[in-house]
Amino acid sequence: GVYAVGWMATRVIGKKALALVDSTMQRLPVVAQVYGAIRKTLDALQAQPKSGQRVVLIPFPSEQMLTVGLVTKVFRDINSGREVAAVYVPTTPNPTSGYLEIVPLELVRDTGWSVDQAMTFIISGGTVGPDSLPFDRSAKVAEAVNQD
Repeated sequence: GVYAVGWMATRVIGKKALALVDSTMQRLPVVAQVYGAIRKTLDALQAQPKSGQRVVLIPFPSEQMLTVGLVTKVFRDINSGREVAAVYVPTTPNPTSGYLEIVPLELVRDTGWSVDQAMTFIISGGTVGPDSLPFDRSAKVAEAVNQD
C-alpha cells in the first residue's frame, strides 16, 4: 500500500517536474531548437522499440573507421537474398540530422549499448559513454553477428 502510494506520487511529481523542465528549455532561444530536436529524436527512438533495433558500429565513412548507428530494419537483398540492415547514423551534436546507410549484416557490430548510452555518446561528441567498444573485429564477434 505505502509502496503503491509512493510510486504514484513519484510518477505524478516526476511528470510535473519533467513538464516544467521541458517548458523552460523550449523558452530559451538557442537551446529550444537543439533541445526540441533531441527530444523528438529520443521520443521517436524510445517509443518504438523493435526487436531489430539496436546500437551498432558500422564501417563509415571508410573501412578503417567505425561510426555509431541504430539498426532500424533488417531485410533481404532482392537479388542475392543476402541480409542487409538499414542503419541510421545520427550526427554530433544534433542527432536529428544524420545518414541512413544500407549495410550488409556481416559488417554490423553490435555494441550492447542502450539507445540512451548511444545518444549521450553522440551528443557529447564521444566524451561521455561506455569505457569499451568492439572496434577490432574478432572471430567471436563475427560469429555472433552471423548467428543473428
